[in-house]
Amino acid sequence: MEFEFYYYVIFVVTGFVAGFIDAIAGGGGIITIPVLMASGMPPHVALATNKLQATFGSGMAAFNFIRKGFIKWSEVAKGVLYTFVGAALGTYAILLMDPNMLAKAIPVMLVAIFIYTLLSPKMGESDRHAYLGQHLFFFIFGLAIGFYDGFLGPGTGTFWTIAMVGLLGLNLKKATAQTKVMNFTSNIVSLAVFLWSGNVLFAIGFLMGFGQVIGAYFGSNMVIKKEVKFIRLFFLTMVALTLMKLIYSSYIA
Repeated sequence: MEFEFYYYVIFVVTGFVAGFIDAIAGGGGIITIPVLMASGMPPHVALATNKLQATFGSGMAAFNFIRKGFIKWSEVAKGVLYTFVGAALGTYAILLMDPNMLAKAIPVMLVAIFIYTLLSPKMGESDRHAYLGQHLFFFIFGLAIGFYDGFLGPGTGTFWTIAMVGLLGLNLKKATAQTKVMNFTSNIVSLAVFLWSGNVLFAIGFLMGFGQVIGAYFGSNMVIKKEVKFIRLFFLTMVALTLMKLIYSSYIA
């Protein structure tokens, strides 16, 4: 596909903004996918190209968290395995199915997440008791959220973070760091399936990926430096924006 020059500038800037936001609170897909769709790309091409650029952002954020000592492989290995399987199945499914029905269910889940987080002011400030064992947690959520990220995507980071805080008992910083590892896993697996399907626009994906790397670097550093209250505010803001976008796309547009 051919684009006007200004579109390429928009793609890079969009990648930067999405990478920055996604590294802090998730939700970068609510920015990138509408921009890709607005450029005239068919839906499957937009989703496939989005996975290429998102892989750069989640990869940089995960690398930065690992480098700063926020990730222990023993704590995320099972999650990576189950997310790998879920993402592969979800991406293959979207090549065969219409995702509209699932899209209508997502806003309902996000409303519940937003209300729970809003009414829990101490949520994520410190580690607390886990309600599920690590293996069972990653078996359930690795498969489910991995499948969702491969199938649709927006809000994946939000789902991971709230699940890790609410059920694994992690503080918000640690949950955000582990979320990026899971995001990177599902992104790269989903990308591999899309590459096999031939739907990826490489030039656009790499341009946006360049912006993603820079944005994710600054965003992940902000998570490391800032207090949990700031991350929580950013998190709530992105949940609200994701919710509004999905409600508009699924029920109004």
